[in-house]
Amino acid sequence: MDYSIGELAKRTGVKVPTIRYYEKEGLLDVPLRTEGNQRRYRAEDLDRLGFIRHCRDLGLPMPAIRDLIELGQHPDKPCREADRIAATQLQSVRERIAHLKKLEAELARIAASCKGAHTVTDCNVLKAFGDHSLCRDDHRIPVKPSR
Repeated sequence: MDYSIGELAKRTGVKVPTIRYYEKEGLLDVPLRTEGNQRRYRAEDLDRLGFIRHCRDLGLPMPAIRDLIELGQHPDKPCREADRIAATQLQSVRERIAHLKKLEAELARIAASCKGAHTVTDCNVLKAFGDHSLCRDDHRIPVKPSR
C-alpha cells in the first residue's frame, strides 16, 4: 500500500512541512512520484516517520535520530551506540528537570514577594524580573556546547 503525504501526515500526526523537512534532511527516503508528480510513500516510510516522531517526542535531537536510523540499517551491529544515545538523552532530561526545579523555586519566591499591595514603582516582581542579582539561585539556562 502507498500513501499520499496528507495520508502520511494524518496517520502519524506529523505536519506536511515537517515531513518535507525530514526528506530534505535525509531522514526519510525521497518518495516515489506519480505521473502527476504527487509524492507516494510506502509502509516503510510510515514506520520510519513513526519512529522519528516518537524519537522527537522523547526529546532526541536530530543528530541522535540520524545516528539511530543509521544504526538500524545494520541489524548485526552491537547496540552499544543506541544505549549511549539513550543514556545521553536521559542525562539531558535529568539536567533539564534540575534546571526547571531551580526555576520553579525562584519563580515561587518571586511570586510570593509581592501580593499587589504596592504600586508598579515598588513592585518586587518587576524588580526581580529586571535584576538577576536579586535572585537567590543561578537559574539561567545552561549553554550546551555544539556537537
